[in-house]
Amino acid sequence: MFIRVDPTIRRRARRLGLALAAALLLAACSTPKEEYVEQPVEALYNKAMDLLGAGAYGPTAKAFDEVERQHPYSVWATKAQLMAAYANYQANIYDEAILAAKRFIDLHPGNRDIAYAYYLVALSYYEQISDVGRDQKMTELALQSLEEVVRRFPNTDYARDAKLKIDLTRDHLAGKEMEIGRFYLKRGEYIAAINRFRTVVERYQTTTHVPEALLRLTEAYLALGVTEEAQTAAAVLGYNYPGSDWYLDAYALLTGVDLRPKVSKRSWMARIWQTIF
Repeated sequence: MFIRVDPTIRRRARRLGLALAAALLLAACSTPKEEYVEQPVEALYNKAMDLLGAGAYGPTAKAFDEVERQHPYSVWATKAQLMAAYANYQANIYDEAILAAKRFIDLHPGNRDIAYAYYLVALSYYEQISDVGRDQKMTELALQSLEEVVRRFPNTDYARDAKLKIDLTRDHLAGKEMEIGRFYLKRGEYIAAINRFRTVVERYQTTTHVPEALLRLTEAYLALGVTEEAQTAAAVLGYNYPGSDWYLDAYALLTGVDLRPKVSKRSWMARIWQTIF
């Protein structure tokens, strides 16, 4: 069956089609593809190094990527992979730095610069550590990566620096546990609070948060009526931090209900006392 189309509608459709085609042609002309020009590997690498010296870290990473793209099987490509990771780290593009460094580790496990690659991964996580009020996933990843550097390359400068950062990272994680524990304590959720403070005492015993954790354990156990644990927490606190404000507060809590610090052999703290304190 033949349907007659109004000539006016036909002319409008034709004009619309021509306008659309022109727009597409203009868009294609306005964004020409960058022409691929192969260059000697030394020239590409030197260009990337010049950008690095100028502090242009974003372009530096791309320039080192170009070295590998054009000359993937050269010795310069191997160097460029790690340098690209370093440039991304300096540009605070940590995800790209981690990916590049891990790729270098996977492809060149026996390379003489492999220790630095592991160290760069750890640094990239470490630089993303957030305050204790936020999620600590990056802190945990930083701790794992720093410990791996120490384990794999114990006699290097990287390991020595990693050890210092491990202490700070563990203190940060302990601080997060303390923040959550205090929150539960204020709400009267004593079991949940005890679990957090116990984690600090058991897992982060070398951090600055242990004295307060022992005080808070004394407080929480007293609130639950678990006097033996409260007395033990105060005794451990007094033995290791005598004269501290934390111990004085714990002692006041106990004497306020006619109790004194005393170690109970049935306490979980007594069981770990020998190894931790």
